[in-house]
Amino acid sequence: MAHFTVDKEKCNRDGICVAECPTQVIQIDSGEEIPRPTDDFGDYCLKCGHCVAVCPTGAMSLRWLGPEQCMPVNQDLRVTPEQAGQFLRGRRSIRAFKEKKVPRATIEELLRIACSAPSAKNQQPWHWVVVEDPMQVRHLAGMVVEWASRVIQSAPSEAEAMGLTRVVDSWNKGYDRVCRGAPHLIVAHADKNWPFSTEDCTLALSLLDLYAASLGLGTCWAGYLYRAVNAYPPLFEALDLPPEHLAFGAMMLGYPRFRYPRIPPRKAPRVIWK
Repeated sequence: MAHFTVDKEKCNRDGICVAECPTQVIQIDSGEEIPRPTDDFGDYCLKCGHCVAVCPTGAMSLRWLGPEQCMPVNQDLRVTPEQAGQFLRGRRSIRAFKEKKVPRATIEELLRIACSAPSAKNQQPWHWVVVEDPMQVRHLAGMVVEWASRVIQSAPSEAEAMGLTRVVDSWNKGYDRVCRGAPHLIVAHADKNWPFSTEDCTLALSLLDLYAASLGLGTCWAGYLYRAVNAYPPLFEALDLPPEHLAFGAMMLGYPRFRYPRIPPRKAPRVIWK
């Protein structure tokens, strides 16, 4: 069976699909009319869909993907640089949440957007754990405090460097520095043997983070929980993570209690130009 087909009536022989193929498994030889797969197409195609997405005439169809299955880019929805700049600079880490749950359908949409992130070799390695129950989020935060208490006892210098004494003290006084009272928690995990799991999951969580802000939701990277989950087996097991996986990021999610009317400055870029 052919790896892809090309509509001869639509193809304008511009070679864009060849130029954009990440693994160069599409070619047009001299004298040929239309693109064709290389002999090693089946071995190296990433199934990224670039060739279908980039074809200006919709002539290219992979065996598993045609142009009619791709969402068209609506040029009317393009944001201006000014809008994008304010949005990106205005994104804040939220640490005060309303006691209001986010609908599951909204969280599902967040995850769909997150899965549009780039990943090495288009592996899309991420898996997700969504903790919907606020009481379960608090329970997991308590387990992080248990881990922190153990680190304080076994490695006090390391615990001090990570601020764990303050985490435990705050918890004992009734304030949660781990999950900040967020109603939900999202954990990204992937195969621990995939060498790019850290980068891939971070990129996916970053898209989720930004899209959440566009919906008026608040997020904050749950660094203490992320640091604890791979080091504390009871927490790892509580999240039902597969033994061949590791967690590669965690994020709090909810509705912000407050809005930010101003954007604080940040350090200027530190750059070496070559």
